[in-house]
Amino acid sequence: MTTGSIDTVGRAGSPGRNGCLALMLMLLTTLQGCSLIYKTTGDVMQGFSKAHTVPYLMKTDDLAMSCAMSQATSPLLLSFGRVTSEPDQLAVMLYLTSGACAEESAREDELKGLAALQGLHAEEARDASIRQQRHYALAARRYFNGWKHFKAYYGDPAEAECPEFDQDIDGFIYLAGLLNGLQALNAEIQSTESIGVPKNVGSVVASATGCLDNRQWWGAPMALRATVWAMLPGTMPQGERAFERLAQSDRLGEEAGVRLAHVFHAIAAINKGDDELLRAVIRRHAKAIDEKPAPEQWRLVDAMATRMIQAISDRMWVGHVGYRTPSGQLGTFWDDQPEATETMSLDGIL
Repeated sequence: MTTGSIDTVGRAGSPGRNGCLALMLMLLTTLQGCSLIYKTTGDVMQGFSKAHTVPYLMKTDDLAMSCAMSQATSPLLLSFGRVTSEPDQLAVMLYLTSGACAEESAREDELKGLAALQGLHAEEARDASIRQQRHYALAARRYFNGWKHFKAYYGDPAEAECPEFDQDIDGFIYLAGLLNGLQALNAEIQSTESIGVPKNVGSVVASATGCLDNRQWWGAPMALRATVWAMLPGTMPQGERAFERLAQSDRLGEEAGVRLAHVFHAIAAINKGDDELLRAVIRRHAKAIDEKPAPEQWRLVDAMATRMIQAISDRMWVGHVGYRTPSGQLGTFWDDQPEATETMSLDGIL
């Protein structure tokens, strides 16, 4: 009797086979509904970011805010690749920006190390050098991730044909992808760690710049290509002159108000060990930004170029006098001779 009561209650209290199937179906439907919502949200976020977030960001010259945004939102925005198509184009931009943030930290550590050497603080200089290498390793990983997403979207530039760009932003993201590749290699070298960046990235990037209109993109594609020619022996085609191409690209950038070509010219001058040329490029950049403001839609790119030129200038100043470029004096150097001032003769007045 007791057993029968328990049996009856058990059957009455359980959902039964049909009830279990219904519950599982309801749960599965709910999960599918969530996946659909996530996918829709991911698609919307990708479209919004490309159409509005990136163009909005390009209009600001606040590099600190750009760093904060890219580092804070990258995990959220890129995680939508788990529920919809990979946001490869967006990833190219986010990794380029966040890589630049890590590289900026590396440059600050370098300045601290140089200042410590000026003060004969060997341990402090060594510690700063270690921090610098760690930040460069982080930058290399971020840039390399951007390069991987670039290849996932556009194809391997070593094998794929030039893509067709439906919008200007597509061409700019292509350029950003090439910068990711070149910067990944440079940051890996600076870090002294092996991140896995292919050593032929420089030549691949140089070749792929031919897919971009040089005038439309402020002379930057040719400047990038010429810099690779100047730095990697055997890559410059016969009859070409890397530094003449860099000077031509400088002029295009100055005309457009986006002076990214100056950065490549400065890097090539450093690699050549030509201090006078490096100073001339820095002076030229300082004069150009005073004479013509950047176009509204590309303020961030020009601001990044200026920041990199200033970083090179700061390294030179700290290495020689122990402090960075004085505020408002970009384009000047510690050993500049004061300009001669005309003196008026008072003989004819008295």
